[in-house]
Amino acid sequence: MEQNIFAGIIARGLGLQEKAVDATLALLEEGCTIPFISRYRKERTGGLNEVQIAAISEQFERLKEVARRKETVLKTIEEQGKLTPDLQQRIDQCWDATELEDIYLPFKPKRRTRAQVAREQGLEPLATLLLMQRERAPEQAALRFVGEGVESAQAALKGAQDIIAEMVSEDERSRQQVRQAFRREAVISSKVVKAKAETDEAAKYSDYFDWHEPLKRCSSHRLLAMRRGESEGVLRLSIDIDDEPCVDRLKRHYVYGSTPCGRLVADAVDDGYKRLLRPSIETEFASLSKEQADEEAIRVFAENLRQLLLGAPLGQKRVMGVDPGFRTGCKVVCLDAQGNLLHHEAIFPHPPVNKRMQAVVHVQQMIDQYHIEAIAIGNGTASRETRSFVDDAVADLPVKPQVFVVSEDGASVYSASKLAREEFPDEGVTVRGAVSIGRRLMDPLAELVKIDPKSIGVGQYQHDVDQNKLKNQLQMTVESCVNLVGVNLNTASQHLLMYVSGLGPTLARNIVDYRKEHGAFMSRAQLKKVPRLGPAAFQQCAGFLRIPGAKNPLDNSAVHPESYGVVELMARDQHCTVADLMAQKTLRDQIDLKRYVTSEVGLPTLTDIMRELEKPGRDPREQIEEFQFAAGIESVDDLAEGMELPGIVTNITAFGAFVDVGVHQDGLVHISQLADKYVKDPNDVVKLHQHVRVRVIEIDRRRNRISLSMRGVGA
Repeated sequence: MEQNIFAGIIARGLGLQEKAVDATLALLEEGCTIPFISRYRKERTGGLNEVQIAAISEQFERLKEVARRKETVLKTIEEQGKLTPDLQQRIDQCWDATELEDIYLPFKPKRRTRAQVAREQGLEPLATLLLMQRERAPEQAALRFVGEGVESAQAALKGAQDIIAEMVSEDERSRQQVRQAFRREAVISSKVVKAKAETDEAAKYSDYFDWHEPLKRCSSHRLLAMRRGESEGVLRLSIDIDDEPCVDRLKRHYVYGSTPCGRLVADAVDDGYKRLLRPSIETEFASLSKEQADEEAIRVFAENLRQLLLGAPLGQKRVMGVDPGFRTGCKVVCLDAQGNLLHHEAIFPHPPVNKRMQAVVHVQQMIDQYHIEAIAIGNGTASRETRSFVDDAVADLPVKPQVFVVSEDGASVYSASKLAREEFPDEGVTVRGAVSIGRRLMDPLAELVKIDPKSIGVGQYQHDVDQNKLKNQLQMTVESCVNLVGVNLNTASQHLLMYVSGLGPTLARNIVDYRKEHGAFMSRAQLKKVPRLGPAAFQQCAGFLRIPGAKNPLDNSAVHPESYGVVELMARDQHCTVADLMAQKTLRDQIDLKRYVTSEVGLPTLTDIMRELEKPGRDPREQIEEFQFAAGIESVDDLAEGMELPGIVTNITAFGAFVDVGVHQDGLVHISQLADKYVKDPNDVVKLHQHVRVRVIEIDRRRNRISLSMRGVGA
């Protein structure tokens, strides 16, 4: 019953069909993963995509948390003997966390407040008397309450006002009024701490030394920047509204006229607003705005990570990986087409050692000996110089390897990790780092999953946002990418396999161990022999695992084993084999899908099957392209305003895109400079690692900032 209630609430909130939401919740409760539901259960969900299913899952967890909170609230109020049928009904029907806390606030156990002291002194009847505002001489009435702990009529009135002030601050309608005012009118302000204004650490926050804007318009990156400045002691933040209209609205509710009692109540409303209600709502909005900023920053980070993980792979080619360096030399590794390490050495083509000719000979020998087809150069220190050296080294070769510069963000983190030590127990961190650079050219996804996403360099303020939410979202993004591409069952590492739908670390290790003991998998069905991989796990993972060269060609496709029967039936009806059906379009064109619809298999699944038969196991990623920076532009000093340069998009934020133009400092293309038209989302215009042309519009050497534009710049 509870799940049906949740389905209706979620469906209304997300604008989805309740039937689809209910089916999705049932599948999630059965243990199905989001990638599996999205791809293989379209009939039940009405074709919901991963984003929608993830939103349903998130809302479901939120509602379950509200349900748990309601149990605590009801129990606490009941123990106080104050739970009326009407109050219970209100709580039962409430599914908004903020509204629930407003209902609970008057009953919530709290520290000993001034109002609580006044109640203990027996002053609540006096507060009720004042609120009725019928007493013409409140001082006279207050004399009846003078006694132990209450020294005078004035003390009694003051205690009664404290009770009224707390009542005002805890009243639901009062809180909603002030909340609405904050929602409409709140302004966030930032001021520099004078003692820090001239320090170096303050310079990066100079834009916020005297800043104010409506809170509802404050973007995620500005809010997080200001909050970071506040945490570093450079800035002071405040959220303000015009208090007078707020207090006037409250008084219209509580004060009935300019009587002696009315004036006392008005003073209590003033006190309740300034001392209790306003600070409470201000804290609430500070927290809410941070939560919203976190969500936006996490969304941007996840989208960047997705683009990075789905970066164009070179594929299975023999690669030379180069980790550039000056004084310590360039670390060079040679890898076979499966990414196995064949050879490594250090060369010293740059100052101060300057053994350039010797390095050329060594590179040419390695290319020849290990049949190198492509070279991956890290984009860190000495990258431009190393690219120039490599171009010279391969210039005279009869067959030149392709040369690529790849991001080395996170390579040092991987090289020092437990995983890297297990992979290469006899090699040092420099060799492991160069291997990572080479492998991420071959298959970015397979290599980058080994690295903590926060170390890959595509986020902003990732250390300032809610770490649990960030971790969960990035984990979901990695899983989505891995399952979108599919995984080669016979070559995938344990770390890659653990992100496959339904597996996880234990089953991934068991698969690798089984592969080592029994050799390559010959069929998906063989997975059932892996220890602890039962029917449920097989159902969830099988469709995302590929076996190139398998006896059954469907084992190298995204067709799920549960649908093999319908494909075999199609082939029999066409008097051909499954392989023939996959190879010949004319055979597929003769198939009437409606003939194969059953209670279990509908048109969405059949349509997906036909699409997969056309291009079985197709990699959704784009083809990789070579790139070169502009010659002679190697530092910020080489730049001049008006220059047009080639660049690579390295990071995308809500306010624009960062572009590497080869000067060891990324430039910013602000969102207003991305195109000649209005741009709502930078992702509509650029993608991570996209090759672009930009124009230099400003160079701020003091803050080491480069402003770029793509407006009116040719491709």
